[in-house]
Amino acid sequence: MRHLMSPLDFSVEELDRLLDLANDIEKNPDKYAHLCDGKRIATLFYEPSTRTRLSFEAAMMNLGGKVLGFSSANSSSAAKGESVSDTIRMVSCYADICAMRHPKEGAPLVASMVSSIPVINAGDGGHQHPTQTLTDLLTIRSLKGRLDNLTIGLCGDLKFGRTVHSLIEALVRYDNVSFVLISPEELRVPDYIREDVLEANHKNYREVIRLEEALPDLDLLYMTRVQRERFFNEEDYIRMKDFYILDKAKMELAPEDMLVLHPLPRVNEISTEVDNDPRAAYFKQVQYGVYVRMALILTLLEVKVC
Repeated sequence: MRHLMSPLDFSVEELDRLLDLANDIEKNPDKYAHLCDGKRIATLFYEPSTRTRLSFEAAMMNLGGKVLGFSSANSSSAAKGESVSDTIRMVSCYADICAMRHPKEGAPLVASMVSSIPVINAGDGGHQHPTQTLTDLLTIRSLKGRLDNLTIGLCGDLKFGRTVHSLIEALVRYDNVSFVLISPEELRVPDYIREDVLEANHKNYREVIRLEEALPDLDLLYMTRVQRERFFNEEDYIRMKDFYILDKAKMELAPEDMLVLHPLPRVNEISTEVDNDPRAAYFKQVQYGVYVRMALILTLLEVKVC
């Protein structure tokens, strides 16, 4: 039995197979419509979520399965003091696979250590968000045709942004990928990502403050919001939240084939006037998230695909 805590839990070869499966699901949805008949996924979301939770639920229902779970800690026995370990032991009696989001880093890992069903980390604090990374990889590969030979700009909250941390860790395994890290000083990428991931893998990267400086060189721009829930005080959040706003004027500085991705939700870091730009791929990204989670469910449940 396998769990997914980090994108690194899959080798590059396994990732390629997973993404190939997701692409086939996109092309042939009817082929997969009943492969999880009789199966159940538990979505245990101790933090608010729209895209990730609904994406997992849509993925399982598209495969013919059913869904149970909760959408906030207050609507679960966690409000009574039940531990994550006890919750997953109980849920293992009801479901075949589980997706867990938790504000505490490592909580899904703790659950996986006592679970009798596969556990998927659906986001743990500011640490990891592996299924968003799988979504990002599928989006990039499908729209750019490759995961190597890319210059990728990551913009916004690089300190607390778990989607950024997971994506960097996944992409350093591909050849000739370089990074432009765009953030204010206060929200720079953590030292462990810089030293243990980028430098340890001998990847080219540079850190800049101005988005306009980076745009002309990018194959891909990955925008993120400044996350109010990760700040200890409101004043710091207010000071940082409008630091970057991607608008039509800035897009004119970017290459004609640059993609714009965003894990969503956005607040105001991407102007709505960018939505109609053909380079804006963040809503396509949402659809790719369903396909890749369908592929992941099939893979972890070891469902045979003819």
